[in-house]
Amino acid sequence: MRADILAALNEERAARRAAILVTQIPDGSQRLVRESEIEADPLADTLRKHFASGKSGLVETGEGQAFLTVQVPPVRLVVIGAVHISQAMAPMAAALDLALTVIDPRTAFATPERFPGIDLVAEWPDTAFAGPVPPLDRYCALAALTHDPKIDDPALAAGLRAGCFYIGALGSRKTHAARVARLGQTGFTEAEIGRIHAPIGLPTGAVSPAEIALSVLSEIVAELRRAPRPEVA
Repeated sequence: MRADILAALNEERAARRAAILVTQIPDGSQRLVRESEIEADPLADTLRKHFASGKSGLVETGEGQAFLTVQVPPVRLVVIGAVHISQAMAPMAAALDLALTVIDPRTAFATPERFPGIDLVAEWPDTAFAGPVPPLDRYCALAALTHDPKIDDPALAAGLRAGCFYIGALGSRKTHAARVARLGQTGFTEAEIGRIHAPIGLPTGAVSPAEIALSVLSEIVAELRRAPRPEVA
């Protein structure tokens, strides 16, 4: 691999941006395609599928076979609320290779006993995102589960500003209508607020905490495996 390509790959990895190294089998030539460059690439359709799946592999091109080496950042799941749904979600998220962080300033809920082995941050979201929790980005999913606007709203705002690929919030349609009004008053547009999945989760008729956790994770995976989304300005 050329030194400039290796340096570029490392730069994308450090910045948590996806990229694909295209190696043409017949002559060994290589080029790097960043996620933001897909639309201008002759293999755009194929690259979209591999970015979405996160899987490397052989493909056929007009120049013969090529091997696509896919580099996708590890997906992070940030949950706001150390609630029963979060507890049920923890082992499922681990099975899906989602790096889970739970944030809740309510220390009666955010205890190591309730969340053993989980990255647990007993802080208000604004404080957490300004300190112990790495910055949100396009490869983060954010789920707000507290039902408390003082806790959920700042986290949702942070997720919208960061362009998280998935943002969801627990609550009824009436609750969400009030949430939409509050976020609109802080300057978010209708289109931006429309990115929030609410009521959260796929419509499975879920009732128990475990069922709701499953529906939320299913919706996150569905969104993750879509074709790459445009960069958020």
